Amino acid sequence: MFQKQPIMRKVLYSLAPIFLFSIYLYGLRPILTALVVFPLGVLVEYLFEKKRGKKVSEAVLVTCALYTLSMPPVVPLWIVAVGIVFAVFMAKEVYGGFGRNIFNVAIAGRLFVYIAFATIMQAGFVQPGAFGASAGLWGYPVDGLTAATPLAQLRHGEPISVLSAILGFRMGSMGESSVILILLAAIYLIATKTASWRLIASTIGSAVILNGALLLAGVSRVLPMESLLVGSFLYVAVFMATDPVTAPKKPLAQWLYGTVIGVSVVLIRSFALFPEGTSFAILLANTAASMFDDLVTGKKPKAAPSNVKPEAGGAK
Repeated sequence: MFQKQPIMRKVLYSLAPIFLFSIYLYGLRPILTALVVFPLGVLVEYLFEKKRGKKVSEAVLVTCALYTLSMPPVVPLWIVAVGIVFAVFMAKEVYGGFGRNIFNVAIAGRLFVYIAFATIMQAGFVQPGAFGASAGLWGYPVDGLTAATPLAQLRHGEPISVLSAILGFRMGSMGESSVILILLAAIYLIATKTASWRLIASTIGSAVILNGALLLAGVSRVLPMESLLVGSFLYVAVFMATDPVTAPKKPLAQWLYGTVIGVSVVLIRSFALFPEGTSFAILLANTAASMFDDLVTGKKPKAAPSNVKPEAGGAK
């Protein structure tokens, strides 16, 4: 049924520890979310690819995994379902399927439900607790355990625990919290040549430089440096910015692409009404990816064979 794509499996391997950690933080919620997302995502792709005489790509499993882990822990499952159907249908299949989409599939689905159901999505965050002490089985948070996210705290001038941010014991989407696990995944993806180190380095580096420069300039609205440890920034930098289908192929273009993402995240977080900004930054960079490849000089790398070319692994 599935088109074999070994690189996709490496992305899934890198996400496995993050998924297990999300179960420790939120109990059955990540499992229930995955049980909704994976069958629907695969079904939508199957219905389209069957008409084209093709198999379902293993890349859709990466899309489903990344989308699952990008969800707030107690968002209603029907909203989760709407998002993954929109993602695979509108951001992938309408463009012709695997390898032809111009927007990151998982991000497109996440952003769609974020805009369409903003109030419900914002209410979907709860304090993590051992094996889901904060999240009821069907998505209703236990009384007294809801609170502001770390980004919201920083925006209001409240301090956060840097240690908790690094270890992952803080509020956020299910898979975005552990800095250590995300960085270990980045090392694995780079070492196995699954993700481009240039894309990760330019995304993180440009955000650090701009955020630091704005703080040194005394810009009052800029969040402190620890803001880059919370929210979905590192998760997006490692798993979304590195998607080779929607990212540029030439080295210099990759540096420019990652810089657009990092700079956009800082500017949106600092000056826009949106508290996060990472999803908007990725889609903005997606639109310029092919232009960057056209503008820079240098030999364009050979395209990977269609049966192994990753959709997101970088990841999607």
